[in-house]
Amino acid sequence: MKKLIILLTLLVSILSCSVNEKPEFLRVENIHIIASNSEYITLGADAFFKNHNAISGELETDSVKVLVNNIEVANVSSKSFQVPAKKDFSIPLEAKIPTKRIFDMNNLSSILDSYLNKTVKVQYKGDIKYKVFGFSHYYSIDEIEDVKIKI
Repeated sequence: MKKLIILLTLLVSILSCSVNEKPEFLRVENIHIIASNSEYITLGADAFFKNHNAISGELETDSVKVLVNNIEVANVSSKSFQVPAKKDFSIPLEAKIPTKRIFDMNNLSSILDSYLNKTVKVQYKGDIKYKVFGFSHYYSIDEIEDVKIKI
């Protein structure tokens, strides 16, 4: 009888923590230059989500690419993020771009256009992976923003 009560308690606990739906991807915003020097430009952005579930999960951002003026220059590299249960949250997206990739001779027209307009078009494109209990779901992101540069 005691084992049956323990088994029923565990079963009810597991069933009450079900995954109703995947966290909702809301938007990417706040694309900005974090730091720059002669070797690297570090770009940052925030990806916003809403988790309706009573359980947490994990997000990975390794397959997100960064394009500057339609030229792929870097990948977002970061650690996995814990998804809080029943909460709105954001994760930082950060990319280190080698300046030699931007100032390549093939990109001269893009550089001149950015210099004249004092903005660069930054695009985050790819998939963010959500994992929970061995299951995965992918969110496709494709966000573009004009970032002002100081010359």
